[in-house]
Amino acid sequence: MPKKAKPAGTGKEEGPVPGKQLKMEAAGGPSTLNFSCPRGLFESLISPIKTETFFKEFWEQKPLIIQRDDPALATYYQSLFKLSDLKSLCSRGVYYGRDINVCRCVNGKKKVLNKDGKVHFLQLRKDFDHKRATIQFHQPQRFKDELWKIQEKLECYFGSLVGSNVYMTPAGSQGLPPHYDDVEVFVLQLEGEKHWRLYHPTVPLARQYSVEAEDRIGRPTHEVMLKPGDLLYFPRGTIHQADTPPGLAHSTHVTISTYQNNSWGDFLLDTISGLVMDTAKEDMEFRAGIPRQLLLVETAAVGTRRLSGFLRKLADRLEGTDVLLSSDMKKDFVMNRLPPYYEGDGAELSTPGGQVPRLDSVVRLQFKDHVILTVGPDQSRSDETQDKMVYVYHSLKNRRELHMMGNEETECHGLRFPLSHVDALKQIWNSSAISVKDLKLTTDEEKESLVLSLWTECLIQVV
Repeated sequence: MPKKAKPAGTGKEEGPVPGKQLKMEAAGGPSTLNFSCPRGLFESLISPIKTETFFKEFWEQKPLIIQRDDPALATYYQSLFKLSDLKSLCSRGVYYGRDINVCRCVNGKKKVLNKDGKVHFLQLRKDFDHKRATIQFHQPQRFKDELWKIQEKLECYFGSLVGSNVYMTPAGSQGLPPHYDDVEVFVLQLEGEKHWRLYHPTVPLARQYSVEAEDRIGRPTHEVMLKPGDLLYFPRGTIHQADTPPGLAHSTHVTISTYQNNSWGDFLLDTISGLVMDTAKEDMEFRAGIPRQLLLVETAAVGTRRLSGFLRKLADRLEGTDVLLSSDMKKDFVMNRLPPYYEGDGAELSTPGGQVPRLDSVVRLQFKDHVILTVGPDQSRSDETQDKMVYVYHSLKNRRELHMMGNEETECHGLRFPLSHVDALKQIWNSSAISVKDLKLTTDEEKESLVLSLWTECLIQVV
């Protein structure tokens, strides 16, 4: 049972914050993770800190350090990934660059020690033991079932892609120089101990990775030694570095990261183009040509004034609508996320089961956390009079082995329906169960056709 949590300070400390000064007594909590639902999983991950406290005081604001004296949880963390797992993983065929990086921090710079091609365990172990190199394993959830189980639930909870990397560092060594990332980071200490130093961000909530020179980052705001079962969270942009102290065993930790390119700015960029195109179809002002030579003028006050007026019109239009906005972010998330966790062959994700839905059936949505509904232009037509369609995208058939690998083989799975079906689809989405005959469609044939399509895609079941 987790006993102690250590919220990080305000970031205004004069020097490193000793870990023991930040520990606080916990009322108690589960000893292993709770997989009953996405919220339960996250609550147990940060226990004994409450989720309300976490998002109010820490998320995107400041680090959180949770130190636990819990042998059961430490054992569970150690089972997620161990240095000894590398031998079997190498036998399955992993490659330098794609799956594994070998590196060491030398004089404040990252020195990459990768070989070419396939990774051989004996060479990897030699670099680890003799060159004191850190082994970074990319996206281990592709191979380790328990990490798949954790990250799939976290993707449901955050509504954002969740990646991971494992870092194995020998004693008396450091793998990476001080740097900051463009993701929210949760560090789980799995084996051994690791010494962490965190610094004030130079770019709060940074949008890209960057290395920082040690002589520019000042003194650490937080300094801690993590042990198995401990957790460290810090926002994107937080400058950090970590090393395994000399005289100790090797250290293994996994970083679980999320919220890359998931800001309001990203969402605005994603939705504004569709909003402009929709408005231009109805408002001739948006279709009128810009003044002659506007693109040749360095400063154009008239252009700025007109753009301001157009933006106000778009804002008014947005305020007055509840129509689902087309969103490439939604589609990208569903296309690239993990499939639902399953044991066995996963037939329930690819083969419809139970009764075939009919007009007199009652149906309910299944795998709701893995399905999104959005509206967009008919992608099968290229003319200017494209009709709007309703798209149902899902991740049931996503390939786990491609997760977070930037692979072009990623496919989009789902269905499309006429815009007239949007209300019926919302009924299914927003009901715990609904009678097919009560769906808001004109004919019984449309109702049966809709539920049959969803059932064939394993998205609904008859109850």
